[in-house]
Amino acid sequence: MRAVLTWRDKAEQCIYDLAFKPDGTQLILAAGNRLLVYDTSDGTLLQPLKGHKDTVYCVAYAKDGKRFASGSADKSVIIWTSKLEGILKYTHNDSIQCVSYNPVTHQLASCSSSDFGLWSPEQKSVSKHKSSSKITCCSWTNDGQYLALGMFSGIISIRNKNGEEKVKIERPGGSLSPIWSLCWNPSREEHNDILAIADWGQKLSFYQLSGKQIGKDRSLNFDPCCLSYFTKGEYILLGGSDKQVSLFTKDGVRLGTVGEQNSWVWTCKVKPDSNYVVVGCQDGTISFYQLIFSTVHGLYKDRYAYRDSMTDVIVQHLITEQKVRIKCKELVKKIAIYKNRLAIQLPEKILIYELYSDDSSDMHYRVKEKIVKKFECNLLVVCADHIILCQEKRLQCLSFSGVKEREWQMESLIRYIKVIGGPPGREGLLVGLKNGQILKIFVDNLFAIILLKQATAVRCLDMSASRSKLAVVDENDTCLVYDIHTKELLFQEPNANSVAWNTQCEDMLCFSGGGYLNIKASTFPVHQQKLQGFVVGYNGSKIFCLHVFSMSAVEVPQSAPMYQYLDRKMFKEAYQIACLGVTDADWRDLAMEALEGLEFETAKKAFTRVQDLRYLELINSIEERKKRGETNNDLFLADVFAYQGKFHEAAKLYKRSGHETLALDMYTDLRMFEYAKDFLGSEDPKETKMLITKQADWARNINEPKAAVEMYVSAGEHAKAIEISGDHGWVDMLIDIARKLDKAEREPLLMCAHYFKKLDNPGYAAETYLKIGDLKSLIQLHVETQRWDEAFALGEKHPEFKDNIYVPYAQWLAENDRFEEAQKAFHKAGRQGEAVRVLEQLTHNAVVESRFNDAAYYYWMLSMQCLDIAQADPAQKDVMLHKFHHFQHLAELYHGYHAIQRYTEEPFSFHLPETLFNISRFLLHSMTKNTPLGISKVNTLFTLAKQSKALGAYKLARHAYDKLQGLQIPARFQKSIELGSLTIRSKPFHDSEELVPLCYRCSTNNPLLNNLGNVCINCRQPFVFSASSYEVLHLVEFYLEDGITDEEAVALIDLEAPRHNKRESKWQEITSNSILCIGYSQTLRLDETVDSMGDDDPFTAKLSFEQGGSEFVPVVVNRSVLRSMSRRDVLIKRWPPPLQWQYFRSLLPDASITMCPSCFQMFHSEDYELLVLQHTCCPYCRRRIDDPSP
Repeated sequence: MRAVLTWRDKAEQCIYDLAFKPDGTQLILAAGNRLLVYDTSDGTLLQPLKGHKDTVYCVAYAKDGKRFASGSADKSVIIWTSKLEGILKYTHNDSIQCVSYNPVTHQLASCSSSDFGLWSPEQKSVSKHKSSSKITCCSWTNDGQYLALGMFSGIISIRNKNGEEKVKIERPGGSLSPIWSLCWNPSREEHNDILAIADWGQKLSFYQLSGKQIGKDRSLNFDPCCLSYFTKGEYILLGGSDKQVSLFTKDGVRLGTVGEQNSWVWTCKVKPDSNYVVVGCQDGTISFYQLIFSTVHGLYKDRYAYRDSMTDVIVQHLITEQKVRIKCKELVKKIAIYKNRLAIQLPEKILIYELYSDDSSDMHYRVKEKIVKKFECNLLVVCADHIILCQEKRLQCLSFSGVKEREWQMESLIRYIKVIGGPPGREGLLVGLKNGQILKIFVDNLFAIILLKQATAVRCLDMSASRSKLAVVDENDTCLVYDIHTKELLFQEPNANSVAWNTQCEDMLCFSGGGYLNIKASTFPVHQQKLQGFVVGYNGSKIFCLHVFSMSAVEVPQSAPMYQYLDRKMFKEAYQIACLGVTDADWRDLAMEALEGLEFETAKKAFTRVQDLRYLELINSIEERKKRGETNNDLFLADVFAYQGKFHEAAKLYKRSGHETLALDMYTDLRMFEYAKDFLGSEDPKETKMLITKQADWARNINEPKAAVEMYVSAGEHAKAIEISGDHGWVDMLIDIARKLDKAEREPLLMCAHYFKKLDNPGYAAETYLKIGDLKSLIQLHVETQRWDEAFALGEKHPEFKDNIYVPYAQWLAENDRFEEAQKAFHKAGRQGEAVRVLEQLTHNAVVESRFNDAAYYYWMLSMQCLDIAQADPAQKDVMLHKFHHFQHLAELYHGYHAIQRYTEEPFSFHLPETLFNISRFLLHSMTKNTPLGISKVNTLFTLAKQSKALGAYKLARHAYDKLQGLQIPARFQKSIELGSLTIRSKPFHDSEELVPLCYRCSTNNPLLNNLGNVCINCRQPFVFSASSYEVLHLVEFYLEDGITDEEAVALIDLEAPRHNKRESKWQEITSNSILCIGYSQTLRLDETVDSMGDDDPFTAKLSFEQGGSEFVPVVVNRSVLRSMSRRDVLIKRWPPPLQWQYFRSLLPDASITMCPSCFQMFHSEDYELLVLQHTCCPYCRRRIDDPSP
């Protein structure tokens, strides 16, 4: 720090006080009984102000700069405007000692020897407060809340805005140490309000607002008359009896002298927000100084140490931006930093610090050594084990213990010194002298080495990383670069104030000057960019720049020098520059340039940086090809151009290197077909076809499918054309393609058929299948589209596909709830198992749902299915025949029970009482062992009881009611059965004889309830029932003698041998279709009444049997009996094999009987005709009357 006198003036009287206008343009001085107003810029006296009648002791300016106040020995205070006009005056009882404006409210405090007053513009009067002692000084806190008063008695009184005392501080010296000056620290950064006090006990002290002292008293060795802070509170000015102004830190550490005077200094102040100081003396001298704070700092690579607040050292890591503060509490004179060492020179000693660890980012320093000795030096340098002091022309090397080890005497003044590294204890120093000499000195060597000598004085020096080049900035601001070995001047550049080599790149340096940063690579032109300050270091892409007091690391892309190398095809050097720091775009440019220059190693590294895998793969493939012996650079470059999108250049190179096919492939891949045609070799049809196909692929990819289809067709790629047409639903195009194709091209035609099916055009699909003769697919098509008639027609022609038609047909029928037709279709397809399974399921469902008529029909069908299986499969014959008889029996039961169920469930009866009576008896006789599922014994007995009662069979009715008593009766029948049981008791205990059934074989009357079942109790001949009325028919079954076949028997019956009696039989057999279209039913009809047959009928003789036998003896006839029979008297059940035919002889020609040719059930002809009229089919097997098949 040094003080430079800016201007000086002399007044006639003592300068007791002074005040700056807040903007710093004017200075008000209290001189005698006048106020003097000066222009601060040049010291011109603007105007003397007269208003006081006695000496003016104090003056103060308001913070807003609108008013200032002065206090005088004439006991008055005058308020002045900034235009130097007095506007108000008030008085105290004693002379005014000090005045001070509140910085916030602009309240004015005026203090006299016996009291103090507080005045503000909005108050009319001044509020005054008594004081126990003379007030010598006063100061407001920053927030304007408190006023500190310094007393002559050594007491400090802190008052609030209303004048009330809040804190009282009593100094140890008491009245022997009058408080002569005090001031609050104006800093906004301090947490507490700090009051600085200077007393005539020659002490400087600091207190908090609470009255607590901060630190110890600091001895001054003079009587202080004035104390003031810098605007931001970082420094204190003190002046007094020592005839000078001293600069102190805010903590009270003396830093130096501002200006020595000839008399006591009564007042000194700092110009607001500046480093200018004004001093007022006893003899009237006014001195205006500028304080210049020199930069004290040191730099080594990325660590920068500098002085802060004169007593602190801040070490800054320029890369990580970390900072650490070292408080020395004394004036820091010099700083030096090197690797892990830091040297700080204080007034009486040198401190040497070291880092805690070797970590490059460690910022923790500790004291290693102290050299307690006062040194005078211009420059300070620290090494690993030594410190170097520079004193004018002399260099001294001291150990850390303070022992001088070596000394070098130079020819001229030393202007620059720098450590350039080396092993510990043997470091090298670069020294620049005023006479232009540049030397290299080793710490352990007494002899200096002269590197070179130039004509101009050295200002700045730096050596390149490899120690081969030296950059010098001379006093003419010229940067000169030398080759150290040859001493040759390589180049020079103007406008330089400092220079630095890049520590990571040998050929790069930067220098600053004229507001610009200049970067120079090798011998290329300089690249400039704006930059304020001095360059002090250059590491990679970071340039360390010192501007005023702050050091910053500027990130500078190394793009310009990199491109300079690229222009000269110096790819390796360009890569080294890029490694220092360039943008991604620069890396890509470097990679491309190196690739085009076929410098693959550099290109690979650069592409790796930008993570471009495509180009890395290209380089890898080229290197592989080179290893295999390829040497054609044109071909490599063509590949590079193709990758870069320079297709025409690539094509030219392909052509030049004799690889036209590669150009053709490239253009076709790029869909640039017009260019590709230029490379077609000798109109080769294969290549042309390939080109058209690729063009079609492209048209397809860019959503031009129609064009693609046409191209594919012209190129013969029918499959792709069909696929596109099918996907887009273009049936017309598919038809054209299918019709143009030869039938030998199965695959494309099958694709066409597939798409016709998909697009719901089965007709075209069928046409296509026919074209290629694929009948199986055609049948499958008919099946899928449910065109059954066409499928059946094909099946007739090609029986091998029967399964393919009928099985899906049956499944379709089943899915559409047409189960009966489905069963028939399964049967037709030869899938007997499925047919039986469907029927069994249908039967079970019908029974469960009480559809007994359907159940009967399904059981009959099941029985016939079993008969078919027995016929087809001898292995299953016995099982199936057993099932046949069982199902036939069940069919008869359910057929009969249907009427019973309807009678009991429905409100109206559809059958005659006799029919219901017969059915219920038939069922009870048939169910002697077990009752089938669904058939209710209760319903059957209930029906029998009611009909028996109605028809006069009272005994049977009573028996039925008794039986019902032992069964579980539904609630709906309960009352009816109980009533019937009671009322039947009133009826006779016998049955009507009209109802008793007759056996037509033995003419025995059988009981209504037969324990044997539906057979005669006498001859055991089974009864034959009508399938509608369930009356016993006048038929007797007979059997053929052994050796007589069915065909022979029929032939014998058909002979119609004449009878011996004279009467002609009037039986006629009607075999033709009747008017009712009953079909081929066999019918016996009586034309006219005749007597019973004569005794001479051989059949009648055969009816006899042995009485009393329990075994049934069948009627067996021989050939002569057969010959005697009339065809009209015989009914034949012509069962298919393996069953035997059954023969029945009618014994009463007065009743006509009809037998259904399908199910062989017997009916009274009148009943059958009526039922056929009602149902248009057989009521039992549902054979339609118009069905010609048996």
